[in-house]
Order: sequence, then structure tokens, then C-alpha cells
Amino acid sequence: MAPLSGGYWLLGCHGGAGVTTLTGALPEGGTDAHRMWPAPVHHVRTPVVLVARGHHDGLRAAQMAARQWASGELPWVALLGLVVVADAPGKPPRVLRDLQHLVSGGVPRTWSVPWVDPWRCGEPIGSHIPRQVAAIGRDLQHLLSVQGVRNVRS
Repeated sequence: MAPLSGGYWLLGCHGGAGVTTLTGALPEGGTDAHRMWPAPVHHVRTPVVLVARGHHDGLRAAQMAARQWASGELPWVALLGLVVVADAPGKPPRVLRDLQHLVSGGVPRTWSVPWVDPWRCGEPIGSHIPRQVAAIGRDLQHLLSVQGVRNVRS
């Protein structure tokens, strides 16, 4: 099955990672992979973006997903990177910044999404798009066009 929109999958590394929010916040927000690696499609490399919260368990789940990808078990996956979604306002504690730095070494690139209070309060996602999220969208579109990573549409 190919992504329905945007040409890439957003794979939550754990429940509550922020995939639903990102699909609404990113331009051509990709398609939720429902926490499963996409199946191979006709020998085409499928673009995937991992998504995790910036807390300890989220970063460890992202690390496990990155290891799975790096093991070579998923040759049809073109991992574009990891989006780390803030789990609280403000700067994360040093231990979490260090862990994120470690996990980032196992993926092609890492993006960070800051805490957005209006999202927490149920305001429409589209009315509060941080500049970091807009930049992620531009980066992803650039990566998809430059790398020639395409997906077969059903």
C-alpha cells in the first residue's frame, strides 16, 4: 500500500509520538504508517520519516526503529530522518539532549518540533504552525525531489 498523500510515510515509533498532529501540520503531511514499517512495493524504495516524542521512552523507541532500519532488514525503506516532538515546554534536560544526540547519529537527519501550547489546548493545528515545522516540510519536499525517492501510487 502506498501513502495516500505527500509521497512519504510518517512512522510513529510509539503511541502518542505526534504523527496525527504532524500529518495536519506538515504541508502535504505524509501518511500515517500506524506504527508499522510499510510493506515493499514493486522494488521501489519507500520514503519513511520516523516520529518520536522527546522523552526517554520515545527516544529509546526511535533508537530501536533506527537500529531495525540500519540492520538491513528493510532494504525497500528510504529513511529520510527522525522528527522529535517536544514532550514539554522549554529546553529538555541534559540527559534527554544527550540521548537525542546519540539517537540522531543512527538516522540520516533529525528535526525537532517545539512544544505548541495551542495544540495541547485543542486549537486547530493549521492555525499554529511553528517555523520549525514549516522548515521540516520544505526539507522533506526537497529530499523527495532531489533523491528521486518515489512511491508507487495505488
